[in-house]
Amino acid sequence: MSPKTCVDAVIPVYRPDRDDKLLKLIGRLSSQTIPPGRIILMNTEEALFAPWAQRVGLTEKYPTVTVRHVPREAFDHAGTRNAGASCSDAAYLLFMTMDAVPADDRLVEQLLTAMEEDPSCAVAYARQLPAASAGETERIARRFNYPEKSLRKTLADEQRLGIKASFSSNVCAMYRRAVFDELGGFAAPAIFNEDMVYAHAALHAGYSIWYRAEATVVHSHDYGASEQLHRNFDLGVSQAMHPEVFRRVSSEREGKRLVRETVSHLRKCGRRREIPRYLWICAARYTGFLLGKNYRLLPRSVILKCTNQKAFWKR
Repeated sequence: MSPKTCVDAVIPVYRPDRDDKLLKLIGRLSSQTIPPGRIILMNTEEALFAPWAQRVGLTEKYPTVTVRHVPREAFDHAGTRNAGASCSDAAYLLFMTMDAVPADDRLVEQLLTAMEEDPSCAVAYARQLPAASAGETERIARRFNYPEKSLRKTLADEQRLGIKASFSSNVCAMYRRAVFDELGGFAAPAIFNEDMVYAHAALHAGYSIWYRAEATVVHSHDYGASEQLHRNFDLGVSQAMHPEVFRRVSSEREGKRLVRETVSHLRKCGRRREIPRYLWICAARYTGFLLGKNYRLLPRSVILKCTNQKAFWKR
């Protein structure tokens, strides 16, 4: 790697005391073949963070960790990450979520390889692997969205790939700082999907997006119907707020394809009994999505019941 390579990690944090994933994440980042110069934690709920940090000896074990506290009511998917980026002068920014754990010690190296091999690369995002405890439908979803083969995407691929051309996930993604500053960072405020909105802007500015399958993190969720409804409500809202991204390239076609492939797989592998529950969860997901896309028609009381981001609406 070039001696000029410099990476800082930015990670939004909330309630790290609930499990040990954040500590595992910090430990694995610190032991990478190319470790980040700084690990910047953008934390909400300061009173809950301090006892945890003291108990685990955070700053003593990991001196590269920097903590910035954000009031919970001020948290924003885009704005908080932009604030984290402003704390760094690194050439590359590695954005992650606190529940994504590097699968090996070459995550940063692999993402940097995409950046250095392709000077037009604005974003390189990692492959997400299911946790050992993940259910079969979640494993299928991970394979569907994060296949084994890497892919370079440009604006020329938009007609062929549809919404997948702008697909990117800052669950784990590296951003070229010069481009990030040129594009003004993530579009704020954002309730959801700030990573795809940014990727769309990067493609239309002439840059490429890399899916780097060799860079891997363990990250999966087995959400129930209620959780899916709330999550997809916010997804629908984000799409309604950014018609420049989603009007021409619908995400619903890809969603339907995932459902068909999942049901087919469950039938073939003898898991037919799981199909009704899966379809029920899909119905909840689609209901939330449609409500979110039409949020302007809903009374505020309904919006607050459907969203996962109440602080977004109260601002």
